[in-house]
Amino acid sequence: MATDVTVLGDGAIEELRQALMGPVVAPGDADYERSRRVWNGVIDRHPALVARCASTADVVEAVRFARSERLLTAVRGGGHNVAGYGTCDGGIVIDLSAMRGVEVDAERRLARVQGGALWSDVDTAAQAHGLGVTGGLISHTGVGGLTLGGGIGWLMRKHGLTCDNLLAADLVTADGMQVRASGDENPELLWALRGGGGNFGVVTSFEFALHPVGSVYGGGILQPLEQAGEFLRAYREWAPDAPDELTTLAIFITVPPAPSFPADLHGRKVMAVGFCYAGSQEDGDRAIEPLRRMGAPVFETAALMPYAVRNTLQDPSAPPGLCSYWKSDYLTGLDDALIDLLVECARQATSPFSMIHVYQLGGAVARTDEDSAAYAHRSAPFVASIIAAWMDPSEDATAHVDWARHYGSRLRPHTAGTYVNFLGDEGADRVRDAYGDDKYARLAAVKAAFDPTNLFRLNHNVEPSS
Repeated sequence: MATDVTVLGDGAIEELRQALMGPVVAPGDADYERSRRVWNGVIDRHPALVARCASTADVVEAVRFARSERLLTAVRGGGHNVAGYGTCDGGIVIDLSAMRGVEVDAERRLARVQGGALWSDVDTAAQAHGLGVTGGLISHTGVGGLTLGGGIGWLMRKHGLTCDNLLAADLVTADGMQVRASGDENPELLWALRGGGGNFGVVTSFEFALHPVGSVYGGGILQPLEQAGEFLRAYREWAPDAPDELTTLAIFITVPPAPSFPADLHGRKVMAVGFCYAGSQEDGDRAIEPLRRMGAPVFETAALMPYAVRNTLQDPSAPPGLCSYWKSDYLTGLDDALIDLLVECARQATSPFSMIHVYQLGGAVARTDEDSAAYAHRSAPFVASIIAAWMDPSEDATAHVDWARHYGSRLRPHTAGTYVNFLGDEGADRVRDAYGDDKYARLAAVKAAFDPTNLFRLNHNVEPSS
């Protein structure tokens, strides 16, 4: 497959416009500026056209067009990938954002979700029936990207990762064919879709197992940065025995000037411990009581709320257009040296929008059969992300990026592997780190079967085996 930018004539673009139900947006069109943008504000790319697909038939036509014209091809669901793989320079964007339908079969506890849906779409539809599935911690994250990379979320310790709940998927492969992956049809492809990323085609619909999920007990506890080390030393002893119903996330932040926080905390660097208990308020209170006794908390918010609401509480920290650069790895533990490093990293943050996340894993994530999915590193107790973030795309980002890189490199002695959904554009070796050699080889064989020319390479790419 050629990698050179192809110059498209007006006739070729018009041909695609005639073939699609949805609009085709090209440079100079009124909607072009909006259509070329993705969530990460630092990504500034100019595709030759954006095919805003309205149906699976549109996706088929767009893939066939991309292949025949030898176009660099990006696939966009929610557009949240931090590396900006949902857009490109000079190629085609197959945009699924108009395909957001969600159908819930409450009796069978199943959800059929179109490829461009956001997690808010799934949460709202499933919650109406008292059901839910592990979704992203930001409600405007796309279902496709999160699922295909694994799917860390508030219900993961109780119900597994998003990909663990993926029962089937329909996709359009590189040759423009419609294929179904399930336990009965193309089971090896289903295995690959459970964490192997967007390497194998354009997924037009997902089928998920749902679970009884009504209200959850959620909120957060704030610790002064000066007490974060003491807290994390107690937290590491508590975490292995935490109930599966409880998932926590430690976040080093600068408190924003929002009315939800006391004014005397505004602008202060703290460590917030977000939590979600999938159960009653009484049981949730009991479960988080040890967290309240750790460190020296200065603020707490906790309430019983619909799961769909809990999945929106982090949204203000990741608005569309935020400029971001990430470094992330699975942690082997929380030893004293690492805790001191995390606190130092937080102190040295160069932007009030930057954060450090430490996600608690374990529970159902660790108990699920390692061979059931391409997702790897299930035994890791935590995953950490150093997130450099700033608001103005014109700002010199050097200091912010250098901060993330510096502490990301110092994190590495305490890590083993990386989570593909938190991975930037860091090259083939880091993609292998996400899967390990054995799973990578298995993924490469699936890739060779369904995309031998690597049409779908704008992703954390697994090259087809020869």
